[in-house]
Amino acid sequence: MNLPSTDEIIDDLEFLDDWEQRYQYIIDLGKALPGLPESQHKDEYLVRGCQSNVWLISEEKDGKLLLHVDSDAVIVQGLLTLVMAAYHDKTPEQILAFDIDNYFAQLDLENHITPTRGNGLRAIVGRIQQLAKHNSQA
Repeated sequence: MNLPSTDEIIDDLEFLDDWEQRYQYIIDLGKALPGLPESQHKDEYLVRGCQSNVWLISEEKDGKLLLHVDSDAVIVQGLLTLVMAAYHDKTPEQILAFDIDNYFAQLDLENHITPTRGNGLRAIVGRIQQLAKHNSQA
């Protein structure tokens, strides 16, 4: 999966003039995610606390967590891409050390998404951090 870096996303969003353009950029990022086959849209992979359906599957490979995500909402798919840029293909220690609050602040996201989307985003981050803690060698 070829994801932009968190720095690239921050730079790209800062370059755009208004939030309508930024939303479109985020949606376009989400369209590039491969998603999951319908057969993996199972309750056991659902992230609780999200307004939309979000499925998250993780696997460990060479000490890193590979994350596979999907959503039934296009804007959420884009938000998932922002999270994936921070966490996909990283070690559990890198995931736990990453300052997600600062990243979201730099994106100015939480001032521009609904509170329920913000709660869902936090639920996704919490689930990934939980997986990282479970897989941590520390």
